[in-house]
Amino acid sequence: MMEGLFDSMNWWHWLIVAVLFLIMEIFSPAAFFMWLGFAAAITALAALAIEMSWEMEFLLFAVLSVASILIGRSWFKRHPIESEQPALNERGVELVGKMAVVETPIVNGTGRIHLGETTWKVTGPDAATGQKVRIIGSQGSTLKVELID
Repeated sequence: MMEGLFDSMNWWHWLIVAVLFLIMEIFSPAAFFMWLGFAAAITALAALAIEMSWEMEFLLFAVLSVASILIGRSWFKRHPIESEQPALNERGVELVGKMAVVETPIVNGTGRIHLGETTWKVTGPDAATGQKVRIIGSQGSTLKVELID
C-alpha cells in the first residue's frame, strides 16, 4: 500500500512539503525548518527536471537537508544577526547605570532593592535601608550594585 502511495509522488508534492516547512518556520523559535523547506524545494525542482524514483527523491531530500542545515549553521556563525536592542531579553543588563534605594539592608554582600514595580536581589557592599546604590552589572536575576556617596 505504501509503495503505491510513494510511486504516485510528483514534484509538486515536494513543493507542498517545502511550503509546509516554511510555514512551520514561522511558528518556530529557531531557524531550522527553513533549511528543510529549502531542501524540499530543491528536491521539487530536481524531480521536475529529472525522472527519479521515490527512493532517489527521498535520498536527495535527506542529503540536501543535512547539507542545508550545515551550510546555514556555518553561515550564521560567521554572520550573526545583530539586534538593535541586544539586551532586549536581559532585563538586568538594561538596568545597568540606573540608581535605586536599598529596601532590605545589604548584609554580608546580599540584600534587596526596589526598582520600578519590581524588587530585585542585589549583591554588593553592605548598605543600610534607604542608602542609594547604582547598578553596575547583573548575573541572572541578581543585580550587582555599588554605593553612591
